[in-house]
Amino acid sequence: MSTIDTRKRRRASDARPVITDLIDEATVLSIAEETWVALVGEDEVLVPIPGAAPVDIVSSWVDVVGPWTGSVVLTTGRGTAEELSRALLREAVPEVLEHEDVEDAFGEIANVVGGNVKAALPGPSGLSLPQVGSAPVVRNPVDVCRVDVVWRGEPVSISVQGALPPLPVSSPTRENEVSL
Repeated sequence: MSTIDTRKRRRASDARPVITDLIDEATVLSIAEETWVALVGEDEVLVPIPGAAPVDIVSSWVDVVGPWTGSVVLTTGRGTAEELSRALLREAVPEVLEHEDVEDAFGEIANVVGGNVKAALPGPSGLSLPQVGSAPVVRNPVDVCRVDVVWRGEPVSISVQGALPPLPVSSPTRENEVSL
């Protein structure tokens, strides 16, 4: 029995795709803007300018696993995460916002942004449950697409970052050098 090599399978020598080959900042910003309108409110706008980095930061993220593997991460100040949670919960917001309420609401925003990013990527992919805490470490600085915005005067960063380190670059040795 023989098989036909269609050359569509990834070989060990093939480079992994980086996120900037698959999605751009404008797409990430558009996804974030649509999410804000749908979840936070029609009058809630994201201004695509970087703001001063908050001191007490918190991140929410989901992992994407497929042809490209990485995380979609939202990072902001804890106070901003609480305000986002209040805006998301609207009338259902309790008088005292518990830590779990913030984790659920802020995580849900990452879940929706991440799901829409996943849908914009090629091939079938899976999406993890949202997590809240310290952001995953950037493993490959080349495999990052980041958008910095301001919401209600507070900075929010949306980062789509690869989970895998860069592949090693092979250097020619005497045995595999090509002589001209």
